[in-house]
Amino acid sequence: MQQTPYILGVAGGTGSGKTTLANNLLSAFADEALILSHDYYYLPHDELPLAERQKLNYDHPNAFETERMIRDVQKLRRFEPIDRPQYSFVEHTRLPETVHVEPRPLVILEGILLFENQELLSLMDMKVFVDTDADIRLIRRLMRDVKERGRSLDSVISQYMRTVKPMHEQFVEPSKKHADIIVPEGGQNQVALRMLIDRIDALLHRSASAGACVCGRR
Repeated sequence: MQQTPYILGVAGGTGSGKTTLANNLLSAFADEALILSHDYYYLPHDELPLAERQKLNYDHPNAFETERMIRDVQKLRRFEPIDRPQYSFVEHTRLPETVHVEPRPLVILEGILLFENQELLSLMDMKVFVDTDADIRLIRRLMRDVKERGRSLDSVISQYMRTVKPMHEQFVEPSKKHADIIVPEGGQNQVALRMLIDRIDALLHRSASAGACVCGRR
């Protein structure tokens, strides 16, 4: 019997630790899992110069091509491969090359606005929200954007106050109500990580003795 992948959604505010949590889960399940980040699906804005692209609101649902992500998740649920987009946070636009992704038994979706879209939400078997204090999230974002994305301190703070903070309050925080599990401190919460690994492991392998593993909903 063909396996139905288990779809796990990991959401939370910027700098909450959701990516660390998702990567820890990916490591725990090695060849059985893949990560599909909502960030891959940022819309391209090649028609705008870089200076204008830097001013766009990247924390609003309209910043993403979520419909394409939904189609890709649907394909993965049917155990079909996808070619997902790539995005450059330095150039603030989509790269021309795609990445070929083969289906796996565990598909980990990750992003700040995963739970905002009802159609995407309906594809998830488990929904985890990473909840971290705003001051910690801001510090983590500052460190990441300055070190990894070549941003200036002033530009990161300006963007945070202009779009990141208000969009978090309008879209991200309210989406927490859709979570099945809320994890404080994200990847730093080893107790929650261990519980998630044990739970997912049981779900992935519960039918192994019967000769078939049907992991997702029917």
